[in-house]
Amino acid sequence: MNKLDITGESIPDSLVAKVRARLAEGKRVRRTLPGGRLHIDRPLPFLCVYREPKGDDAGTRDLVVGEASFLFAPADERLHKRLTKLIDAIVSDMSERFGAFLIIEVWSAPDKEVAEAVEESAIEPTELRPTFMIGARGPNTPLRAVEALRANLTRVSYLRQKASCVVSYTADGHPPGLPPLLPSARYKKLSCQTIGLAVRPIYRDADSHEVFPDVIRSLRRGVGRALKQAFFTFAKTCTNATPQHYFSLGRRAMVKAVWEVDRRLAKISDSFDFLLQVTPVNAEAAWHEFRRSKFDKIPRFYYRPLAVEPAMLKRQLYEVPIERIEDPTLAHLFRQRQDELDRKITMLSDVGTPRFLMGSLQVYGSPRGQEMSMATDLLARIPPQTRDDSAGGYIDANAFAAQAQEEIEYYRSQHADFRGRAIIRDDMFSGLLCTGGDLLIGKSTRIPARRAHALLQHEVGTHLLTYYNGRATPFQQLHSGFAGYDALQEGLAVLSEYLVDGLSRPRMRLLAARVVAAAQVVSGATFVETFRLLDRHYSFSQRVAYTITMRTYRGGGLTKDMVYLSGLVEILSYLGNGGDLDPLWLGKIAVEHIPLIRELRLRQVLPAPPLRPRYLEDARFAERLESIRRGLSVQELVEGKKR
Repeated sequence: MNKLDITGESIPDSLVAKVRARLAEGKRVRRTLPGGRLHIDRPLPFLCVYREPKGDDAGTRDLVVGEASFLFAPADERLHKRLTKLIDAIVSDMSERFGAFLIIEVWSAPDKEVAEAVEESAIEPTELRPTFMIGARGPNTPLRAVEALRANLTRVSYLRQKASCVVSYTADGHPPGLPPLLPSARYKKLSCQTIGLAVRPIYRDADSHEVFPDVIRSLRRGVGRALKQAFFTFAKTCTNATPQHYFSLGRRAMVKAVWEVDRRLAKISDSFDFLLQVTPVNAEAAWHEFRRSKFDKIPRFYYRPLAVEPAMLKRQLYEVPIERIEDPTLAHLFRQRQDELDRKITMLSDVGTPRFLMGSLQVYGSPRGQEMSMATDLLARIPPQTRDDSAGGYIDANAFAAQAQEEIEYYRSQHADFRGRAIIRDDMFSGLLCTGGDLLIGKSTRIPARRAHALLQHEVGTHLLTYYNGRATPFQQLHSGFAGYDALQEGLAVLSEYLVDGLSRPRMRLLAARVVAAAQVVSGATFVETFRLLDRHYSFSQRVAYTITMRTYRGGGLTKDMVYLSGLVEILSYLGNGGDLDPLWLGKIAVEHIPLIRELRLRQVLPAPPLRPRYLEDARFAERLESIRRGLSVQELVEGKKR
């Protein structure tokens, strides 16, 4: 940061007056200061402060700018008096409003100083263990807030190295060598309390002062969480504020950089349809060719020409300025999505080559031992002669499309922006695919009549519903999908089949076979070998064995289909541990994003979803959900057991 020449009234009285006026009206404050910035998301009983010292202190400022209320400025004696006046005004007004106020000042401390504080003989410059010292001297120190800060800082880690954190009741709440932000008499009069936080700067090289981006991102998330929990404890114990959760003390207002990044990532994601691109256009013809060869010759598949240039997409992808986002939660989500899009774009270039499988393993993973054991157990437990799906006959693509359109119209009556369509595609093999807000149906699709309702809940009541709920939020990523969303999305969709009493034993047998097929392609087995395993060993019909194998070997090896079963296991565990279904309907997210979605809801960044699944009206829903909450394994679910 360039040091500015600070002369005269560098923070004029007019700026102080504007800040006070906006806070009095409950509005956001975002003001540029000489060499710094003031950001207050809304009236709050705390302020996080960083004063940049002379010399190079790269990276430290990043630890405060993600908070809902922060100020950073140069540690310049010519600015101090005016800075004190601004802070005094903020504290005075907010303390009168909330009954008390807390300032946490953050600074970096050299290794020697930190080593002495945590009673270490020495700390090697190359050691990346997070280390903190809390200064809490003073008769009015908020002890509970200090303990909350200490306890949560000890949970911070980097490369599995747990943080060290000590509290010093003899150290000041401001950096050594700098004056306090306010005179001691004003602290007492304004009911303002202070905590100092010295941080060992593991996020930069000790000699060159070069910042390590990954370290600072990791530390920002951990320190930010600890700061919010300290602010939350202070607010609950020392003020008249009643925050619901420490998440609710995060930012609510989003700056332009957030919307710009979200829009550009969604535009790149929407510029190609990954599953359509990697699905053969000649799957039906290839089936007939495969059958004529007596299932001895590997079928040749053809794919849609790419309508995008992967190299150009990657250029656009890495021009998205995620580094401008100060909010660590959102920056983390966007970086995850950027990384996954990068890998998927590479896969588009690799369709039909051995490299495609390597990309699939990076995006979707491979079956683990536990998943394989479950899959083979299900295949052994459910006899191949099970034929209960076919009772009642079959319906063709046209009949199913008509039912799907009726279901879509129901949701449209609840939410006018639900604009999905059921479309029969000539270039699709039998099957269903939700993409771009529409349901695509292969022209050769035949669906057991008794399974139609369950599949409508899977495709329309889950995939299309989460798509349009996502579109109704400010964040476009929720309709295009956060990174790794497939497992939870498919698990939720399969669960919906169970909740309407439509998850049949043959269906579970099919999902288990997909895991086995994924393990086969990862192990290097050929298309023919996997087909024969499913046909001869597991007794699937030749047509079904072909379809499972084709879906797994498409593109060069796609392990995505294994996530149906693993996703079901995930969601059963989540609900069995008391998890709430509502966050899952807000958009296309992964299990790891549920706490982040909850945080954004508590921060009032995200609204409640406008649509809830129709199957909630089903008389069997409540009973089945309660059975899951009492703890239900996949095997028990298949056998129809209750708890």
